[in-house]
Amino acid sequence: MNFKDFDLDSSILKGVRQCGYTKPTPIQQKAIPVVLAGRDLMASAQTGTGKTAAFMLPVLDRLASSIKGKRGAPRVLVLSPTRELADQVIEATRSYGRFMRLKSAVILGGMSYKPQFKALSQPIDLVVGTPGRLIDHLKRGSLDLSRLEVLVLDEADRMLDMGFKHDVERITSAAPRQRQTLLFTATLDRSMASLASRLLVDPVRIDVAGNNLTLDSVSQYLYVTDDLSHKKRLLKHLASKRMLTRAIVFSATKRGAERLAKELKRLGHKAAALHGDMSQAARNRTMKEMRNGRLRLLVATDVAARGLDVAGISHVINFDLPQGAQDYVHRIGRTGRAGADGIAISFASGGDDAVQLQRIERFIGKKLKRKVIPGLEPTSPLAAPVKTVRSFKPRRQKRRVSYGLKANVGSTGTAKGGRRIRITK
Repeated sequence: MNFKDFDLDSSILKGVRQCGYTKPTPIQQKAIPVVLAGRDLMASAQTGTGKTAAFMLPVLDRLASSIKGKRGAPRVLVLSPTRELADQVIEATRSYGRFMRLKSAVILGGMSYKPQFKALSQPIDLVVGTPGRLIDHLKRGSLDLSRLEVLVLDEADRMLDMGFKHDVERITSAAPRQRQTLLFTATLDRSMASLASRLLVDPVRIDVAGNNLTLDSVSQYLYVTDDLSHKKRLLKHLASKRMLTRAIVFSATKRGAERLAKELKRLGHKAAALHGDMSQAARNRTMKEMRNGRLRLLVATDVAARGLDVAGISHVINFDLPQGAQDYVHRIGRTGRAGADGIAISFASGGDDAVQLQRIERFIGKKLKRKVIPGLEPTSPLAAPVKTVRSFKPRRQKRRVSYGLKANVGSTGTAKGGRRIRITK
C-alpha cells in the first residue's frame, strides 16, 4: 500500500515524499480512511507507530479546502499532554503541510504570551497545545473554539495520568457538539472508556497495539546491581562503548538527573539533563542539541518518557526503574523506532526494585534477560520480592458493662468502691 492510495491532496503527498515516507504503517492504514470519512475515532497504538501522521495527514486534507474564519478560532485543535510532544506534533504538521497555505500555532505553558497572542490575533487553521495554557487563553478570550471542526486528543491516557481530566473536559465543553473527535491512547482501560463515552459519538475503534506491549525491535536486558556506586560504575562502562551512539538515561528524580548528567560530563561525555524544573527555553535548547547530535547522553526524568521523538536513539538505560510498568514500556519506546533496532538496559538493586521488576515482567509477559559485565559482577543475586502476609487475630468479643447500685455481693462481682458490675457476653 502507498500513501497515494488514500487520495490525499497533492500538496500533502508532496510533503510526505519530502519527508521520505512511502508506505503507511499499520495504524496509518487503518486510521486515515476513518478520519477522511469524518468518523470519530478511538485508536490504541504504542509509541513509534506513526500515529501523528495517522491523524494529521487526513486532518490536513480537510484544511486543504481554505475557509476564512475569524481571528483566534482554529478549525483543528490538537491537545497534547507535554510541551515536548506538542512541539513534535506541530513540527511534523509543518513538514507534512509545507506546500500548503497553512496557518498554525503552538500554545504552551512556560512560554511567552506575546507570540501566542500574536498568532491568535488573526485567522488560524490549526492549534496544538497543552491543556493548562489553552484554558488560560479560553478565559482571556484570545482562543475561540466556536468553529472547531476536529478535536484531537493525543496520548489521552497520559493526560489523565497527569491530572488533566477536568481540563480536557473543560476544553471540550467549549467546542461545538457537531465536531469530529479523534482520541489516541497507548492503553485502553476503564478511565479511557469512560472518557471516550463522554466525548466521542459512535466511534470506530482501532487497536494496533494488541498484546505486543514492547517493540520486537528492542532487545531488553537487566543488570543486577549492589548499590548506587555499582550502578554508576556500570553506566560509566556502558557509556564508553562505541556501539552506544545516542542514549537516554532515565533517572527517578530531577536532582538525580542533574547530578548524573554532571558526573557524565566530568568523564568527558557529551551529556545533559532534561526534567520538569527546567524552563521551556532550556528544554528546547537541550532537545535541539540532542537532535543535532551535539549531545550523546540525555539524562531525563519521566517528563521525557512520552512524546520525545529523537531519531537514532540506540540505547535506553533505566538507571532507576520506573514506578509503573506502563512507564517502562513508554521509556523503552524511545529506541527501536522506524524499523531500527534498539537496546533497553535496566538496573535493579533489590528491595523496591525487585517489586517493580516483578510488575514490569508480569506486565510485558516475559523476563528481562540477565547480563553481567566481567569485573562488575554483583556481590549477591537479586532477592525475590518479599511477600507480605497479613496475620489475622481472632476478633475479641465486645463486653458490655452495666453498672448496678452499690451492694455487698461478696468477694466476686464486687468492684472497687463497693460498686457492683455485671458483665454480659
